[in-house]
Amino acid sequence: MCGICGYIKNSRVNDSDHEIIENMNRKLIHRGPDAQKTLIMDNVVLGFTRLSIIGLNNGMQPLYNEDKSLILICNGEIFNYIELKRQLKLKGHVFSTETDIEVILHLYEDHGKDFLNLLNGQFAFALYDIKKKEMFCARDHMGVIPFYYTKVENTFIFGSEVKAILEHPSVKTSVDLIGLDQVLTFPGLISPRTMFENIHSLENGHYLVYNENGEIKTTEYWDLMYPEENGNNNYDHEQHYIETMESLFDTSLKYRLRADVPSGIYLSGGLDSSMIASKIHKNFPNTVKDAFSIDFTDSLHSESYYQKLVAQQSALDLHQKVFLFDDISDRLIQSVYHSECPIKETYNTASLSLSESVRNNKIKVILSGEGADEFFAGYVGYRFDKMRKQGLISIEGEEEETNLREKLWGDASFFYERNYTAYNKVKMGLYSSAIKDVFNDINCLNHPLIKKERIENRHVIHKRAYIDYKIRLVDHLVSDHGDRMGMANSVEVRYPFLDKDIIEYSTTIPPDLKLNGFTEKYILKKIGETCVPRKILEREKFHFIAPGSPYLLQQKIEYIQDLLSYDLIKKQGYFDPDTIESLKKKYSEKGFTINAPYENDLLITVITFGIFLDQFFGKN
Repeated sequence: MCGICGYIKNSRVNDSDHEIIENMNRKLIHRGPDAQKTLIMDNVVLGFTRLSIIGLNNGMQPLYNEDKSLILICNGEIFNYIELKRQLKLKGHVFSTETDIEVILHLYEDHGKDFLNLLNGQFAFALYDIKKKEMFCARDHMGVIPFYYTKVENTFIFGSEVKAILEHPSVKTSVDLIGLDQVLTFPGLISPRTMFENIHSLENGHYLVYNENGEIKTTEYWDLMYPEENGNNNYDHEQHYIETMESLFDTSLKYRLRADVPSGIYLSGGLDSSMIASKIHKNFPNTVKDAFSIDFTDSLHSESYYQKLVAQQSALDLHQKVFLFDDISDRLIQSVYHSECPIKETYNTASLSLSESVRNNKIKVILSGEGADEFFAGYVGYRFDKMRKQGLISIEGEEEETNLREKLWGDASFFYERNYTAYNKVKMGLYSSAIKDVFNDINCLNHPLIKKERIENRHVIHKRAYIDYKIRLVDHLVSDHGDRMGMANSVEVRYPFLDKDIIEYSTTIPPDLKLNGFTEKYILKKIGETCVPRKILEREKFHFIAPGSPYLLQQKIEYIQDLLSYDLIKKQGYFDPDTIESLKKKYSEKGFTINAPYENDLLITVITFGIFLDQFFGKN
């Protein structure tokens, strides 16, 4: 994985462009500390920072096709490149490197822009077609790799992270208030929204084209598509689904072990990471030797027993990083800087510590278990849906709330996380009078979130899975939490459960094989019976919730107190200083706790928003 950035002007480059692209590239050096390169040609300016993983000796970018009519910079990996390369060579294509991403150039030569669904990988790239004078950019199916862009003064500017775009002198931006409201309302930002006005995140499964006329056109090339519910939930051949899913998982692991450098595993002690470790030990022995985990000093949060159990059975050297809660305040600023947005929980600080441990052990590639909960009914919400369907629990909702659910999800009876009508009042109380005046405009619930037709007439498990995938997984869990916290320490994180073939096959698996009775991730547990320790299979899902703002306030940390000071909150103009004072008093009381994840830690968003303003808009 690497960092990419660049821009296209409506005029030829000049001497100042050398300094601009160097500054942009420098902001991404954590993504690619091994080598850096820039390219300036006519009106096209490109920057690349390299984290060397495949094709160590000749994989530097930009890359060209045979006649040098195409130029490519890519951040990420194409896992099925060996198979694609073999096919392309048979067609006469000539390769000049051993790197995986060169297949993109030759696939484009054969198929134009219609090759993206042939790729199995995690990627974001910019390909410039000299003959057509257009830039073709794409983000992978699951949005593991970020891609940001803007257009200012007839200049198209892009980068792996927003901080690179901000280095271009033409870019003048402000806080996107709808983005702020998204962070307050949902787990995090949802593409194409960012925290920066007029800077956009390319959505997962989308590509864009910037042509010589200065036009930007985005196109969806892939999405998660569940079948419509036909009322018949009976199924046969359970074993067939288990065997097919297991075969796809084995292939996904084989793909994600492709690297010319050592790989490791994040080991939490839960089912998903344990399946990865156990399956690798069973099918690909001696390919991975190191596992990394976070441990805590108190028994309430520690999963050390389960981590050691899996590591011992899988013959892994376990590197446990003891994370002290005092480390949260030390890493919070760094966490926000790399996320480029406020955060609603402090767990990113533990993830930063974990990737630092990986880097210190000279490992560049890590396999992680994200994605299984969303696609195989692993969250408690899936069980609640089933209870509601069986009449075991009821769902309350005034007419205003049911109308809002209909508007958001196309289903007045579908409950996702909270009563949003009531929560609008909470947000109104939090915002300053100036923001309240424009609340209807900036309220993210008044702006499109998902394509409702994609979940119409779908089974409730698939409905929730689609919403989780769009609202929680893509931009929050695997982008700002996964990619950003890994790449902050130059570590590439790979996700076996987010393999395109697995995701597509998961849409055909009957819901009762995902949530069987009230057993979540049933099919994965059936696969795990041959290799995962029984204590892991029988273990209840463990939700680690890192201490939030009450802990930070009760520690009386100076910079936290400063960020929440009455005068600063009033000066910034985003939140009501009186409300913040009231929350500070409440949160500072001895013994006060927040019932996460059912209650929101409002002040951690205020704190991290203050850090965000300091980092990207200067001192306030």
